[in-house]
Amino acid sequence: MSEELGRVRQMWHLLEPLHAVLYYAPESFEEAAALGFRTDERWPSYFAWRAAPLGEVGAGRVADTFYSFGPAMVREYVPVIWSVASADAVLAARTRAVGRAYRAVLGERVDGAELAEAAGLLRRVVEAADTAGRPLAAANAALPWPDEPHLVLWHAATILREHRGDGHLAALVAAGLDPVESLVSFAAIGAARPEVFASRGWSDEEWRASRQRLVKRGLLAEDGTATEAGRALRADVERRTDEGAAAPWRALGGEERERLVELLGPLWVAAIGSGLLPSETTLGIGKV
Repeated sequence: MSEELGRVRQMWHLLEPLHAVLYYAPESFEEAAALGFRTDERWPSYFAWRAAPLGEVGAGRVADTFYSFGPAMVREYVPVIWSVASADAVLAARTRAVGRAYRAVLGERVDGAELAEAAGLLRRVVEAADTAGRPLAAANAALPWPDEPHLVLWHAATILREHRGDGHLAALVAAGLDPVESLVSFAAIGAARPEVFASRGWSDEEWRASRQRLVKRGLLAEDGTATEAGRALRADVERRTDEGAAAPWRALGGEERERLVELLGPLWVAAIGSGLLPSETTLGIGKV
């Protein structure tokens, strides 16, 4: 991996927890409950929070743009979420949830000069990003910028996260990996245990059929582990993902990038140290 692509992946690792706090913070579930969403599981609010920038779209659009979720699981939550609250109401509650969660997780740092500096640098990166062909990034980028620095930081982290994610899906499609094959092949290289990927709603039958397709392509061994060809394909997907995510970061000079890493470090530690985030996820952070 080149030095530039290594930095791109490092920024993803630093920003992902700062984005993901939304989906797990108690404050988010409180805001979701106030809208009328069930909070006995996280999926009703997850689909609402993440899909709302797209508008009140149907299950097909969500399945296509999220990609990794089983269509049956998506249909369980979409479009019924829009009968609970409008997309505009969800977006307003999302902003409140992030603001409250950040104050709980980051404490006095929320009002500090260093967070404001980080937010300013991240906004410059976002404003250099081309979101054409990247639906989730474009939908979030079309939203107005918030005023408070900690909300600017979360908004920027979210746009960059979805920008990378949209590019990742394009790399998966180019590799000939459909949604379930993408998960099966990722599990096969040890990105996470198969049980973790069960959260994406694919049936055992769908998982087995996908595994057999990948075995026939020479990407998986019969025991479900990746072959050399399978590992090479997944490495290529990750390389293409990093390459697609690289351009916005060129808006910052080398010293500015290093300064941003320095500024984000304590925020990352606080997010990880909050105990809100799962230790193992489907994203494979730290393993790819």
